[in-house]
Amino acid sequence: MIISNFTTVEEFILLGLTDKQDMKIVLFIVFLTCYIVSLFGNIVIIWISSVNPRLNTPMYFFLRNLSLLDISYTSSVVPKMLINFLAAKKTISFGACFIQLFIHLSLGGAECYLLLAMAYDRYVAICSPLHYTNIMHPILCIKMATASWGGGIANSIIHTFNTLRLPFCGPNVINDFFCEAPMLLELACSDTTFNKTIIFLFAIVVTVIPFFSILITYVKIISSIMKIRTTTGWKRAFSTCASHVIVVSLFYGTIFVIYLRPGTVHVNNQDKMATLFYSVITPMLNPLIYTLRNKDVKTALQEITRKKTQQ
Repeated sequence: MIISNFTTVEEFILLGLTDKQDMKIVLFIVFLTCYIVSLFGNIVIIWISSVNPRLNTPMYFFLRNLSLLDISYTSSVVPKMLINFLAAKKTISFGACFIQLFIHLSLGGAECYLLLAMAYDRYVAICSPLHYTNIMHPILCIKMATASWGGGIANSIIHTFNTLRLPFCGPNVINDFFCEAPMLLELACSDTTFNKTIIFLFAIVVTVIPFFSILITYVKIISSIMKIRTTTGWKRAFSTCASHVIVVSLFYGTIFVIYLRPGTVHVNNQDKMATLFYSVITPMLNPLIYTLRNKDVKTALQEITRKKTQQ
């Protein structure tokens, strides 16, 4: 990647969430707890869906990918944030900042596409149940997961490369808890209109198009569900999709707040809360949503717990 010859900044200062010392300790404990819960919950999902033969299905294949994404996603942000709560000097080197940016954008983009793949899986399961096994075969699932990861990485390369080309020659204070593209653009010593336009356009490709594709998919799913004549069938179909709908709503809702505002419309506190939600809170909630609402996962956990108790 090319770093601008006019760049003189060697490190950035992360202001974080607060400058009040007593609040920093409280927030450290809160987010350390969130991080541990997120790691534990997502690791459990990966483990339980890998060892239980009944969970060896396309749905849980994508769920394992989602959990892996969430572990990596939150780990790219939270450890540095926790260190800065306790550190006197809240800095991050120029290189580390852009590595964090690259990882975060890659994983965020991949999750957008992966949620679309999961929606397609639910569509086939409900609208074409007799052909589900033939359509959602392992090779297709692997291709869809690979395309999701690849799409996220490609999106990140473009944004990281374009941001690296900007000169950073003066201000180095980031009013956030990690290096995010919109905040870095505010510090550039040149016109960033082109970069902001690219971010906005790619946000449409990475977030808006997958989101509306998911909406269309669920319109078709609901249409199929309405044709089911039994109440039990209705409940089962809605239960199959409920967890995914909640996760999509949480993730995309906060993403839109950050990346789909053209121009210089930014409200720092709102931006921080939105970023905090999709970077820290959502990865923690995802495994809870899928385990609390999913009978197969709960049954698998109960079986393993029972076997461990009997040994």
